[in-house]
Amino acid sequence: MEDGVLKEGFLVKRGHIVHNWKARWFILRQNTLVYYKLEGGRRVTPPKGRIFLDGCTITCPCLEYENRPLLIKLKTQTSTEYFLEACSREERDAWAFEITGAIHAGQPGKVQQLHSLRNSFKLPPHISLHRIVDKMHDSSTGIRSSPNMEQGSTYKKTFLGSSLVDWLISNSFVASRLEAVTLASMLMEENFLKPVGVRSMGAIRSGDLAEQFLDDSTALYTFAESYKKKISPKEEINLSTVELSGTVVKQGYLAKQGHKRKNWKVRRFVLRKDPAFLHYYDPSKEENRPVGGFSLRGSLVSALEDNGVPTGVKGNVQGNLFKVITKDDTHYYIQASSKAERAEWIEAIKKLT
Repeated sequence: MEDGVLKEGFLVKRGHIVHNWKARWFILRQNTLVYYKLEGGRRVTPPKGRIFLDGCTITCPCLEYENRPLLIKLKTQTSTEYFLEACSREERDAWAFEITGAIHAGQPGKVQQLHSLRNSFKLPPHISLHRIVDKMHDSSTGIRSSPNMEQGSTYKKTFLGSSLVDWLISNSFVASRLEAVTLASMLMEENFLKPVGVRSMGAIRSGDLAEQFLDDSTALYTFAESYKKKISPKEEINLSTVELSGTVVKQGYLAKQGHKRKNWKVRRFVLRKDPAFLHYYDPSKEENRPVGGFSLRGSLVSALEDNGVPTGVKGNVQGNLFKVITKDDTHYYIQASSKAERAEWIEAIKKLT
């Protein structure tokens, strides 16, 4: 990274005038968060815009868009609001941590406080578990239940472990993810919540209270009184259902060359195993459906040379490129944000081919 850069990478930003969502390349420095438009796999200079962090407030998690659970909200001194979406909970929290540190860079005590986790948690005496559950049920501000799928089975009226953690923090019941996990485990102990599916059921066998609830986007939970399970009939399981039933191994924003127009667009890639598939999503759309994907069985993946534009790549696009050739000889050209990220993706994909 360049000198003075605290963090850089893709985030999806909401527009100010037309509230559409577009991927931008962000660079965080001590005083500013600068973002660039991407064209042809390269960032366009000068910057598209910049956010001055002095006096900024940050909200993370931000739950103002129910179909975009991985948001960070920044509000400047002039009350301008910025909504930024990361590709995963881990990436969102990493950005939030670095941005918060940059905002409070002139306050060493505050920065030190950010680095310390609270190791114990007690529910405040004025808040009861019943009150929390009542608020969770609220139709407008509560936790949103919906059908979720795990390993080919569909579970009605469920929510993700990581979504509940976000909700508890957003509603100020807790101050950290560690506290939220402990509180959620208490709700299970008192039979307000039930684990659903293989992932979350396996966790309750742990003897440690803090590890019984999973802060995870693949662990499912439901309200105890609404527990229902529906196994999808085999004849209803189509190919896409099977493809998406695997365990998520890796995800992130990458640039991809289109097959027809050969233009480059940022996509959120999700790598799954059992079965091994690589899917990609349009981050500007709210629906969480892949716009494309392919099986990795029999595929070949390799890095492309960094000196000049490789064969098969259109436009002046070079650096950090790799290629995946599927079993049916379809060629996918993909660009990572750094050599290290490219190496990580290639290694992860090779393990599944």
